[in-house]
Amino acid sequence: MIKNLKDTGATEVTGNFGASSDIAVVGGGISGLVSAYLLAKAGARVTVYEASDQLGGLGTFFQYRNVHLERFYHCMLPSDRHLLGILRELGLEDQIYWKETSFGFMQNGQLYGLNTPLELLRFSPLSLIDRIRIGLTGVWGSICSSNGLDNVTCVRWLSRLSGRRAFEIFWKPMLQAKFGDRYQNVPALWFWKRFNREKGGGKKECKGYIHGGYRRIINTLSESIKAHGGIIKLQAPVEKLDLTEDERLIVHTTPDKAQVFDRVIVTAPILSLRAAMADGRLASVAERIDAGIDMQGVVNAVLMLRRGLTQHYWVAAIDEEIPFQGVVESTTLLEKTDTAGVHLVYLMNYVHRTDPLFSQSDTEILQAYMAGLKRLFPDLQEDDVIDRFVFRSPFVEPLYTTGYQQRKPPAVLIPGKLYLATTTQVYPEVTSWNGAAGLAQKVVNELLSEHRKTLTNPANEMKHKAYETQ
Repeated sequence: MIKNLKDTGATEVTGNFGASSDIAVVGGGISGLVSAYLLAKAGARVTVYEASDQLGGLGTFFQYRNVHLERFYHCMLPSDRHLLGILRELGLEDQIYWKETSFGFMQNGQLYGLNTPLELLRFSPLSLIDRIRIGLTGVWGSICSSNGLDNVTCVRWLSRLSGRRAFEIFWKPMLQAKFGDRYQNVPALWFWKRFNREKGGGKKECKGYIHGGYRRIINTLSESIKAHGGIIKLQAPVEKLDLTEDERLIVHTTPDKAQVFDRVIVTAPILSLRAAMADGRLASVAERIDAGIDMQGVVNAVLMLRRGLTQHYWVAAIDEEIPFQGVVESTTLLEKTDTAGVHLVYLMNYVHRTDPLFSQSDTEILQAYMAGLKRLFPDLQEDDVIDRFVFRSPFVEPLYTTGYQQRKPPAVLIPGKLYLATTTQVYPEVTSWNGAAGLAQKVVNELLSEHRKTLTNPANEMKHKAYETQ
């Protein structure tokens, strides 16, 4: 069994696998890697299937000069106990460094810091009363109970606390930045969790990074999985997941390549899972996964600059003329040895995968993004830009709706056989590597618990064979 040690965030693995120990992990993102790592430590024979040519999911990277940089920005928080516990086990804790960071808000060409009560009081786009109400909203958000917040929208909750004008000018643009035109349905619980992770308790904002980047975490997990006898298969998309006649799970990567397993943990996007199970004996299981759950994507530009833009780690850019919603200046956190000496800036645009932006060329996107950045920072010159890249991901975060807590997919699809650990289940925790690591630990705990029940009472195995006909 894997137990979270509250004081340290570390994990403890007990128990072992017997004859039935062939386990597939579908997806090589952080959830899949942590799941495979914990299972391999517990004695399972693990095979990881990753559709792309690189492990890491949203933590994938690219080489730039003599370093490896993330395609999408990443950082850690001191409260990330699940991820930090795993890094401690892997011997990486001493490679993490921490810095105070800050948040900026740009409107009509004016940059405002919003990190202290005094800075909020200076936020001139709002009246003094509205500024005070936003401050009180933050105080209330840090002390109020989360009960009932999953059933009320951010729009309603924040408008009631801060006032309609303050919502329109301050809160709404930031919700739109994350969810586009779907922001109206996002539950207040999403905001509450996110706010308290970053700003709760009035503490100064602090973020962390690891020497060598997130590639170092990915490689260390991969090496540990292999050291425990695990197998990792890249460029191996799972096309079909089905049951054999003797009730074992079979994973097809191509029509002529298939392997049978006793258990499977799926960490890949649920849209691909539903498609993989749709035409076989698991079709009824696929139907139990809420087909109404959809995902938001991102079209992200990475710029290497000769100089910095602001003192802030994250700046909300909310003017309608700007083709992205946020500027993350990672070099306010990252040390120059991790960026090849350049200033690293991410420009994020969270949009649905059906948005025309996804089909635009890199050149078109970069032209539009650069024009927007120069609009925000008129003194930025072409010579200041050393290099620029574009990366896309269609599946970043669920498009939440009220009542999502009750609708999110379960961790156990078939007791003792089929498990799920995807981004759609992390809620109400914040979608992050920490949330994914915590979910993976929970799902592996469920699997190990079922395995122990089977060992102590073989009759339980028979109970698991009625599921697909129900």
